[in-house]
Amino acid sequence: MEVRDSNGNILQEGDTVTIIKSLKVKGSPTDLKRGQVVKNIRFTDDEHAIEGKVDKVVLVLKTEFLKKA
Repeated sequence: MEVRDSNGNILQEGDTVTIIKSLKVKGSPTDLKRGQVVKNIRFTDDEHAIEGKVDKVVLVLKTEFLKKA
């Protein structure tokens, strides 16, 4: 399974990615801002989603809103 970011770059587990669009987080009062860094990503069963740590919280993000840092 190949996981690609919004620019078509292949992502590997443990990579660092950057958010390209401000996103609202369901169930949380805070939002993810454009340019925020997500470190040490992990793959999920879905090739269009990854798990990553943002501000000490683990979130599942769609790869269409990410670019490789």
